[in-house]
Amino acid sequence: MPDKLDSLQVTIGPDYYNVAVAPTIRAIARSVAGQYKPEEIYSTKREELNTQILDQLREAMNHKFIVIEKVLIRDVQIPAKISEAINFKLAAAQEAEKMKFTIQKEKLEADRKRIEAKGIADFQKIISAGITSSYLKWKGIETTEKLAESPNSKIIVIGNSSQDLPIILSADK
Repeated sequence: MPDKLDSLQVTIGPDYYNVAVAPTIRAIARSVAGQYKPEEIYSTKREELNTQILDQLREAMNHKFIVIEKVLIRDVQIPAKISEAINFKLAAAQEAEKMKFTIQKEKLEADRKRIEAKGIADFQKIISAGITSSYLKWKGIETTEKLAESPNSKIIVIGNSSQDLPIILSADK
């Protein structure tokens, strides 16, 4: 629109920025921003907001002989109370996610412990089924023989009842 520069000077005047551009930018920015929640402007929908403002500014400025090439939204100022509320909400959301993760982790740990306990119980069933009193007596006799054969030991073996293992006493005591 270089050929329309004289029209801009005649229609709006030399102070075209303060007369036409700045008020239109403020009005459109406020209008578009009013369609969003404060936390969206502050974080997630900033690019969408930027695009809508640019489109509306181009349309509004076109008949005023002004071409808008780009809009950059920066330094979004939100009232302190709203900013605190947004930060609190974001922190609460992060804490909720952390708690979900902790709960999931604890459930997995509980499952692991359940599986471990089942394995121990199965092991104990298998072992206890194979251990009989005669097996224990045989192991006791085997141990007594090894102690008796040891060159360093002086042992007195006193017989016990026929159903129990022998009692072994050291000669030193």
